[in-house]
Amino acid sequence: MTGSTSDETMAAITRAVELGRAGSAAAARDALLAIWKSIGPQGDPLHRCTLAHYLADLYDDAAQALAWDIRALDAADSLSNDRAQRYSPGIDVRGFYPSLHLNLADNYRRLSSFEAAQREIDSARACSDTLGEDAYAAIVRQAVEEVAAAIRARSTERRASAPDGRS
Repeated sequence: MTGSTSDETMAAITRAVELGRAGSAAAARDALLAIWKSIGPQGDPLHRCTLAHYLADLYDDAAQALAWDIRALDAADSLSNDRAQRYSPGIDVRGFYPSLHLNLADNYRRLSSFEAAQREIDSARACSDTLGEDAYAAIVRQAVEEVAAAIRARSTERRASAPDGRS
Protein backbone atom coordinates (compact mmCIF):
# COMPACT_ATOMS: atom_id res chain seq x y z
CA MET A 1 0.00 0.00 0.00
CA THR A 2 1.60 3.24 -1.09
CA GLY A 3 0.07 6.38 0.27
CA SER A 4 -0.29 9.64 -1.54
CA THR A 5 -0.36 11.76 1.59
CA SER A 6 2.21 12.19 4.32
CA ASP A 7 1.67 9.72 7.13
CA GLU A 8 4.78 9.17 9.22
CA THR A 9 3.39 6.08 10.94
CA MET A 10 2.58 4.41 7.63
CA ALA A 11 6.05 5.37 6.39
CA ALA A 12 7.59 3.74 9.48
CA ILE A 13 5.47 0.60 8.94
CA THR A 14 6.59 0.49 5.30
CA ARG A 15 10.25 0.80 6.32
CA ALA A 16 9.82 -2.06 8.80
CA VAL A 17 8.11 -4.26 6.20
CA GLU A 18 10.98 -3.56 3.80
CA LEU A 19 13.44 -4.77 6.47
CA GLY A 20 11.62 -8.10 6.54
CA ARG A 21 11.54 -8.36 2.78
CA ALA A 22 15.29 -7.68 2.73
CA GLY A 23 15.81 -10.71 4.99
CA SER A 24 15.87 -9.08 8.42
CA ALA A 25 12.75 -10.65 9.89
CA ALA A 26 13.78 -10.12 13.52
CA ALA A 27 14.57 -6.45 12.91
CA ALA A 28 11.27 -6.02 11.07
CA ARG A 29 9.37 -7.66 13.95
CA ASP A 30 11.13 -5.46 16.50
CA ALA A 31 10.41 -2.31 14.50
CA LEU A 32 6.74 -3.19 14.02
CA LEU A 33 6.35 -4.09 17.69
CA ALA A 34 7.85 -0.72 18.67
CA ILE A 35 5.40 1.05 16.38
CA TRP A 36 2.54 -1.00 17.84
CA LYS A 37 3.60 0.05 21.32
CA SER A 38 3.48 3.69 20.26
CA ILE A 39 0.05 3.50 18.55
CA GLY A 40 -1.53 1.03 20.96
CA PRO A 41 -4.60 -1.17 20.57
CA GLN A 42 -6.91 1.86 20.35
CA GLY A 43 -4.83 3.79 17.81
CA ASP A 44 -5.63 4.69 14.23
CA PRO A 45 -7.38 1.68 12.65
CA LEU A 46 -5.45 2.03 9.37
CA HIS A 47 -2.17 1.87 11.24
CA ARG A 48 -3.30 -1.04 13.41
CA CYS A 49 -4.71 -3.02 10.49
CA THR A 50 -1.68 -2.54 8.27
CA LEU A 51 0.85 -3.19 11.01
CA ALA A 52 -0.88 -6.29 12.37
CA HIS A 53 -1.42 -7.70 8.88
CA TYR A 54 2.28 -7.48 8.05
CA LEU A 55 3.50 -8.45 11.51
CA ALA A 56 1.52 -11.69 11.41
CA ASP A 57 3.51 -12.76 8.34
CA LEU A 58 6.75 -12.44 10.31
CA TYR A 59 5.82 -15.23 12.75
CA ASP A 60 6.43 -18.84 11.86
CA ASP A 61 4.31 -19.91 14.83
CA ALA A 62 0.67 -20.08 13.70
CA ALA A 63 -0.69 -19.11 17.14
CA GLN A 64 1.37 -15.92 17.21
CA ALA A 65 0.42 -15.13 13.62
CA LEU A 66 -3.24 -15.76 14.46
CA ALA A 67 -3.17 -13.23 17.30
CA TRP A 68 -1.91 -10.54 14.92
CA ASP A 69 -4.31 -11.52 12.15
CA ILE A 70 -7.22 -11.20 14.60
CA ARG A 71 -5.95 -7.72 15.51
CA ALA A 72 -5.80 -6.83 11.80
CA LEU A 73 -9.40 -7.94 11.25
CA ASP A 74 -10.59 -6.09 14.36
CA ALA A 75 -8.87 -2.93 13.15
CA ALA A 76 -10.40 -3.29 9.67
CA ASP A 77 -13.82 -3.47 11.30
CA SER A 78 -13.12 -0.01 12.77
CA LEU A 79 -11.63 1.44 9.59
CA SER A 80 -13.69 3.72 7.41
CA ASN A 81 -13.20 4.26 3.70
CA ASP A 82 -12.86 7.96 4.44
CA ARG A 83 -9.87 7.34 6.70
CA ALA A 84 -8.26 4.86 4.30
CA GLN A 85 -8.75 7.24 1.37
CA ARG A 86 -7.07 10.08 3.22
CA TYR A 87 -4.00 7.86 3.02
CA SER A 88 -4.54 6.58 -0.50
CA PRO A 89 -7.47 7.69 -2.66
CA GLY A 90 -9.45 4.85 -4.15
CA ILE A 91 -8.96 2.36 -1.33
CA ASP A 92 -12.08 0.39 -0.51
CA VAL A 93 -11.76 -1.21 2.92
CA ARG A 94 -14.08 -4.02 1.81
CA GLY A 95 -11.21 -5.20 -0.39
CA PHE A 96 -9.13 -5.95 2.72
CA TYR A 97 -11.49 -8.66 3.97
CA PRO A 98 -10.77 -11.56 1.59
CA SER A 99 -7.09 -11.49 2.56
CA LEU A 100 -7.80 -10.97 6.25
CA HIS A 101 -10.20 -13.94 6.39
CA LEU A 102 -7.80 -16.01 4.28
CA ASN A 103 -5.00 -15.40 6.77
CA LEU A 104 -7.21 -16.38 9.69
CA ALA A 105 -8.28 -19.54 7.89
CA ASP A 106 -4.69 -20.49 7.17
CA ASN A 107 -3.64 -20.00 10.79
CA TYR A 108 -6.61 -21.93 12.19
CA ARG A 109 -5.85 -24.72 9.73
CA ARG A 110 -2.21 -24.84 10.78
CA LEU A 111 -3.44 -25.13 14.38
CA SER A 112 -5.73 -28.07 13.45
CA SER A 113 -8.85 -26.00 14.07
CA PHE A 114 -10.42 -27.07 10.81
CA GLU A 115 -13.98 -25.99 11.61
CA ALA A 116 -12.84 -22.44 12.39
CA ALA A 117 -10.61 -22.52 9.30
CA GLN A 118 -13.57 -23.52 7.13
CA ARG A 119 -15.71 -20.68 8.52
CA GLU A 120 -12.97 -18.18 7.65
CA ILE A 121 -12.48 -19.61 4.14
CA ASP A 122 -16.21 -19.35 3.63
CA SER A 123 -16.02 -15.70 4.77
CA ALA A 124 -13.10 -15.04 2.40
CA ARG A 125 -15.07 -16.49 -0.48
CA ALA A 126 -18.22 -14.58 0.48
CA CYS A 127 -16.44 -11.24 0.18
CA SER A 128 -14.12 -12.05 -2.71
CA ASP A 129 -16.38 -10.07 -5.04
CA THR A 130 -14.75 -6.97 -3.53
CA LEU A 131 -11.48 -7.90 -5.23
CA GLY A 132 -10.66 -6.51 -8.61
CA GLU A 133 -9.26 -8.41 -11.55
CA ASP A 134 -5.62 -7.53 -10.95
CA ALA A 135 -2.56 -9.58 -9.97
CA TYR A 136 -3.20 -9.09 -6.24
CA ALA A 137 -6.74 -10.43 -6.58
CA ALA A 138 -5.48 -13.45 -8.50
CA ILE A 139 -2.97 -14.20 -5.74
CA VAL A 140 -5.64 -13.96 -3.04
CA ARG A 141 -8.10 -16.12 -4.98
CA GLN A 142 -5.43 -18.76 -5.63
CA ALA A 143 -4.44 -18.77 -1.95
CA VAL A 144 -8.09 -19.19 -0.92
CA GLU A 145 -8.27 -22.31 -3.09
CA GLU A 146 -4.96 -23.61 -1.70
CA VAL A 147 -6.11 -23.16 1.90
CA ALA A 148 -9.51 -24.70 1.12
CA ALA A 149 -7.76 -27.76 -0.33
CA ALA A 150 -5.47 -27.97 2.70
CA ILE A 151 -8.49 -27.80 5.01
CA ARG A 152 -10.16 -30.64 3.10
CA ALA A 153 -6.93 -32.66 3.34
CA ARG A 154 -6.65 -31.83 7.06
CA SER A 155 -3.12 -30.61 6.41
CA THR A 156 -1.39 -28.47 9.01
CA GLU A 157 1.74 -27.91 6.92
CA ARG A 158 2.77 -24.37 6.06
CA ARG A 159 1.89 -23.56 2.45
CA ALA A 160 4.90 -22.94 0.25
CA SER A 161 3.14 -19.90 -1.21
CA ALA A 162 2.20 -18.40 2.19
CA PRO A 163 3.63 -14.93 2.76
CA ASP A 164 6.41 -14.85 5.29
CA GLY A 165 7.28 -11.18 5.32
CA ARG A 166 10.72 -12.08 4.06
CA SER A 167 10.31 -11.77 0.32
